Amino acid sequence: MQVRDTGEPDRAVTARGLLLDAEQAFLRAEFRVVRPLLQRFQNEFGTSVTDDSSMRYGLLRAALAARAGNWSEAARWCPDRDDLGWAETGVVQALAVSALRRLSEEGRGRHTEAGTAALAIVLWAHLLDEEDLGDFHGLLRERRDTPVPEELWEEARRHLYGRITDLLHALDVRAGRDALAAWRTAWEAECDVPGPVVVPSDDGPDGLIPLGLAAGHLVRHGRGSDLLDAAAARAPGTGAWTVDSPDHRACADAMAQALAERGQDLVRAGEWSSALSDFSRAAWLGHALGAGEQQAVLRAAANVGRTSTGRGNSPVARIQGLDLAHALVPQNASVAAELTAELVRQGQRVFISDPAQSRRRFARALDVTPGDPDARSGLDDHLRADLGRGGKLCVDEVRGLLERDPECAPARKWLMEHRVELLRKAVDIADPVRNSHVGEELDDAVLQLAEHLEASASPSDVIELFLRDLVRIGVSARFDQTVESAYLNRARERERAGDPGGARRDRACAERIGAGLPAQGLLFGPSPGPGPRSGRPGHDDTGQEALF
Repeated sequence: MQVRDTGEPDRAVTARGLLLDAEQAFLRAEFRVVRPLLQRFQNEFGTSVTDDSSMRYGLLRAALAARAGNWSEAARWCPDRDDLGWAETGVVQALAVSALRRLSEEGRGRHTEAGTAALAIVLWAHLLDEEDLGDFHGLLRERRDTPVPEELWEEARRHLYGRITDLLHALDVRAGRDALAAWRTAWEAECDVPGPVVVPSDDGPDGLIPLGLAAGHLVRHGRGSDLLDAAAARAPGTGAWTVDSPDHRACADAMAQALAERGQDLVRAGEWSSALSDFSRAAWLGHALGAGEQQAVLRAAANVGRTSTGRGNSPVARIQGLDLAHALVPQNASVAAELTAELVRQGQRVFISDPAQSRRRFARALDVTPGDPDARSGLDDHLRADLGRGGKLCVDEVRGLLERDPECAPARKWLMEHRVELLRKAVDIADPVRNSHVGEELDDAVLQLAEHLEASASPSDVIELFLRDLVRIGVSARFDQTVESAYLNRARERERAGDPGGARRDRACAERIGAGLPAQGLLFGPSPGPGPRSGRPGHDDTGQEALF
């Protein structure tokens, strides 16, 4: 595209020609000439051309804005790194030097915007690109007017790269930026990744590059510990860094890799619990343990909670560590067996001092190794203790205990009592005419309980059951005989204990029960004999006063 130059009628003016004149003027430091040339380019050709002219124009506008101190405008006009190859290398280098000079002024208290750092990073990554050093290399050779030996060039390039890295790191430290938001991380990633990652006009709130890209770069370059430190500072607490948020999800793979690598380092250092914790978090974030990592887990599991001298061992740390290891390598039988044994040992150790914890230990052992006899025995011992205390129990638990120990009298007693209580409630709400069989089942259940108490408990237990007025005298001869025997046996016990009055009262109650009369009549006057059964008995002749 061309127009006629009004100053020289025979000379054609092109967009490329105007930009070339502007670039040469800029390199000669004739800045007052550059701006009119760019203005003429804009007026005659616009800025919407799609060839390399728009890239060259944008870079010149960025360079002029930087000279005027308008760095946000410079960042806005600077082309992307992929397009910098179209621009004049000398202009790129001049703008890059100015950006670095601006950044170095940060140390004297001046505030530097992130866009300026992004500008310097993009420009210098382009100039020092190992894959495309021809233009910059040629520029230096032209200015030196002598060839630059290859070894000297490589040394100079590494030196310049290091100087830029040091400057950005110093600015990061001064500003308190962590590794994820560090300008140094963005610089290294821009130089490392084939495609551009930093956009000068689009620096985000967390840094110059996305968090996921920053995290991946840190891990690839052996800086996983820096990533973990940054993550811990941003989200304190072991469970705070999750995969629920978009930022955390983007970093999950890199975080998991960093945790797994640190886990192996901790194993080598003998930090067993911390190592297992890191491996566990890595697996939770989606990392699949390799063979070497599984071996590290097994080594940590074998030593966690123990010391080489045998002193200062921590059972809690050992259980927690073995639990983590078992979750990581569930197929390993030795870890499962050791965890089960440790849980049983600690369950037995606190059996009396902390019953609740003891139960949890035994129950967890059964989860790890179903059917483990020692764990099952420990829980059964707790169940027997609960039966003796009359605590709230589960029917299935008690039935299970009886299946394993048919001779357990407390379990059997608790299940008859449980049946009696259920039937008593059923009788209270049942229609006495239409559901008389419920009352008969209650009578039979009370009789069985009485006979069980007669064989395995004290006479007072049988008498206490009788005084609950669940079955009246005269309804069941077997029940009457059982209660009569209980009174006679308690009378003998009272005689041996030196309580003749109590013994006489018990014998009197036994005689009245044997005669089919309520037991309390002897103390409070005659009472009528038992009437015909109609539904459940009344509560006027229960014999409650004969308890003592």
